[in-house]
Amino acid sequence: MKKIYVMLFAILAFNAFLTSCSDEEPFSTATPNDEPRILDPTFPDRVNGNLATFANFSRDGKFSMKLTVTPADYTTVTWFVDGEEVATGTEIEKEFMAGTYHLKITATTTVGKSTYREGLIQVNPLADDPSATEVAFERIVAPGNKACFYGDNLDKVESIIIGGMAATDITYVESEDGNYVEYTVPAGLSEGDYRVIFIDAEGNEYGANKVKVTKGAMITMGANRATVGTAWIMTGINLDAVASVAVADVEVVEFAEQTATSLTLICPELAEGEYTVTGKTKTGESIQFYANGEVTTEQKVTISSEKALWEGHHYVSWDKADGDPNKSFNLIPQEVMTALKPGTILRVYYSIEPTAEYHQMQLATGWWTGLMDKIEFSEDGVYELIITQEVIDKINAEAGFLCVGHGYYVDLVTVQ
Repeated sequence: MKKIYVMLFAILAFNAFLTSCSDEEPFSTATPNDEPRILDPTFPDRVNGNLATFANFSRDGKFSMKLTVTPADYTTVTWFVDGEEVATGTEIEKEFMAGTYHLKITATTTVGKSTYREGLIQVNPLADDPSATEVAFERIVAPGNKACFYGDNLDKVESIIIGGMAATDITYVESEDGNYVEYTVPAGLSEGDYRVIFIDAEGNEYGANKVKVTKGAMITMGANRATVGTAWIMTGINLDAVASVAVADVEVVEFAEQTATSLTLICPELAEGEYTVTGKTKTGESIQFYANGEVTTEQKVTISSEKALWEGHHYVSWDKADGDPNKSFNLIPQEVMTALKPGTILRVYYSIEPTAEYHQMQLATGWWTGLMDKIEFSEDGVYELIITQEVIDKINAEAGFLCVGHGYYVDLVTVQ
């Protein structure tokens, strides 16, 4: 019996030991030498190489986010907006004006190991706010030159601030192609990207995204296509400083017309094909070319027998309100279209808007009657229409020619 009591006492003592062990707090096995990781939230993948939008809200809301990182005890989180540090720690809550912002989050350990996540924050204006959209290349500007913003409620804009400097000569203009506010870019701005602020009569401030300021000669449109022996018109800024344009081995130094915003020359007699175009200013600097969001000193040009009817970068979405210039593309006059001969090939060159949910196009009359079937696409391309007498008659009877659909830009319309 004594042995039984001894055994029971030993068992109870062992159980007490186990219980005391299970009550201990768990301990971390992470070390400063571990690779840092941002576990949550998950950021969306890039779309066609472009950063994806992961937060979308109205400007009366706030951006808030909490991160889970490891090794948590040895990691510092830093938040950057448009390259500027705005917060540290695993949580953020911040107000933004309307606009698109680049957010980058870095997680760095005490021994210097680092990782990051990045994406776009889209902050939308309220319905009654003065706000700006991007129609073409009007956001590439030169100090001291005229420029404009398209958008909504622009008649409320009393002042425009760019990079902390006030624009001058602000004028509201009503136009069939879309209302806009014209202004003179502050002459004291250095080259770079600047956020824009609209101010109304009561002193309220509204975000209007960014402009790119450049002092060099930059061609923004028209350099990528030309027709042999015809006028080749390129547009941009500071083009009155251009001294020469070279295509392959042919250098052009005489221009049919030259202003600060346009350059016209006769396309050299070259065989159809793709060439490289470059240029020099009067001070010997290279001309800049702006394409696909990048600035380069040379541009590929396709020389062909096609004749350009229109060239630009016009967004199309039938989701836009009636009266919005981007609800359709209607920039080729009816008389130009009805003057085409049967058998002519009409080509519409388009590029996608990567953030759109879908991409669909149809060529139509001014009454939205389809001239061809709708097409759906996921990459840049060309839509061809063979002009027939029936097509000409429809365009003549139904108020002209349109490109309709959603999620794309019309970049060029040609005939051959």
